[in-house]
Amino acid sequence: MKYQSLFSVVALASTSSAHTIFSQLQVGSTTYPVSYGIRTPTYDGPIQDVSTPYVACNGGPNPTMSSSNIINVKAGETVKAVWRHTLTSTPSNDAVYVIDSSHKGPTMAYLKKVTDATTDTGVGDGWFKIQEQGYNPSTQSWAVTDLIANTGLHSITIPSCIADGQYLLRAELIALHAAGSPGGAQLYMECAQINVSGGSGNAKPKTVAFPGAYKSSDPGITINIYQTLSSYTIPGPALFTCGAGDGPTTPSDPTPTTLATSTKASPTAAPSSTVKPAALYGQCGGVNWKGATTCASGTCKTQSEHYSQCLM
Repeated sequence: MKYQSLFSVVALASTSSAHTIFSQLQVGSTTYPVSYGIRTPTYDGPIQDVSTPYVACNGGPNPTMSSSNIINVKAGETVKAVWRHTLTSTPSNDAVYVIDSSHKGPTMAYLKKVTDATTDTGVGDGWFKIQEQGYNPSTQSWAVTDLIANTGLHSITIPSCIADGQYLLRAELIALHAAGSPGGAQLYMECAQINVSGGSGNAKPKTVAFPGAYKSSDPGITINIYQTLSSYTIPGPALFTCGAGDGPTTPSDPTPTTLATSTKASPTAAPSSTVKPAALYGQCGGVNWKGATTCASGTCKTQSEHYSQCLM
């Protein structure tokens, strides 16, 4: 069939240059350095087995780097996950920059309340969806297309009704260019370590587990996008929003176990003047940058007037 030929050409042409990484978090006017509070991988490849534990926060074929940092976020605030093709991509050195335009699909974000965001693996129950964008049939446009147009900035609003404490923030996009058969969809995700304050604390979101929230047979996971679509079913649970009791509407809905707040010292909102030199690929300068200006590895190199980075 004609669409199968097109599918094969697009899938083969873009597999080597199209991956992406959620590498930074923007909170207000602060864009935290690469890997600061985020478990970024050393490789920008996808997860394609939805049953693997690595579907929670990445890993396995894409070994992730740990972070001892936690980022402070206010409940009700809109943060932005920053997606880049690689950890070193800039508009001047990478024609892809965010992700290849052929990799159309949805964007999503989840939260999981944890005791210690720096050590929790994310695997298992406790996740609830707080953002999703899929396909607009009237314009035939996908969320990933909008993400590319927005230079990789993925807006996520933290619900105002959740309890204070530490969370894992899981930002995700799914590329469907090769999703015509099970195992073809490419899932990209990382987990940011955040501390939420100022919430009302009344919400009891219905939660799901990773792995478990997705099945390879889900219509939003296995789909031929090279046809005229009248709709698209975004994978995973329903979107959680504040209001309507801020939780399950039926007694049979499970209530997640409440986790204790960490007894660790409150995390700092941003690198202070006494912060250690930035790690390799970390930010080390830029307009209004108040963080580290030296590098533990590599040399601080100017990428633009707004951004300098530790590079080899």
